[in-house]
Amino acid sequence: MSITAALVLYVVIWFVTMFVVLPIRLRTQGDEGDIVPGTHAGAPANFKLGRTLIIVTIAGTLAWAAIAGIIISGWIGVEDIDWFDRYDDVTG
Repeated sequence: MSITAALVLYVVIWFVTMFVVLPIRLRTQGDEGDIVPGTHAGAPANFKLGRTLIIVTIAGTLAWAAIAGIIISGWIGVEDIDWFDRYDDVTG
């Protein structure tokens, strides 16, 4: 895996992890009963961005390390996920 591929994989995993972590323990303004005028009731009441970024970075790094380790070790390759035998047509 090249450095560019590793960075792209990390960014994709980080953003997927971010979207998974964002709704966890979310308290909306509607839940709290204190809706700020001009905002939606579904807006976060007390969003802690720093804590969320730390959790996402730790979880994303662990997931990336596991996936990158599997890719680098060769446990799973293109041939393993080629369910329709299209890779054989390209390689000859």
